[in-house]
Amino acid sequence: MTGGNAIRGTRVGSGPAVGESERGEAAPRKRIDYWCANGHHSKPSFALDAEVPEEWDCPRCGLPAGRDQDNPPAARRNEPYKSHLAYVKERRSDEDGMRILDEALAKLRERKGR
Repeated sequence: MTGGNAIRGTRVGSGPAVGESERGEAAPRKRIDYWCANGHHSKPSFALDAEVPEEWDCPRCGLPAGRDQDNPPAARRNEPYKSHLAYVKERRSDEDGMRILDEALAKLRERKGR
């Protein structure tokens, strides 16, 4: 037995009477053309009073897209992943590394009593 106030089998947005009268007026929009370096064309919509960005990420390939079809922006340069050791090698020379290693080994030998 179900109660008289139960809402069964419904979800938000269902039913025949869902329209602009229930959701309110849609904000006025403008569509802007963008092209990426791969030639993909996208046309996102923006509110009339919104600031339109110069670049937009292409939804197909992820490259930056610009508003000039003949001159799309260049792809961003991705830096390869660097390990901690790569960053250390940028800061220290091989001589510095050997000196630090010798100091650390000397401390270890000293603790072990050798």
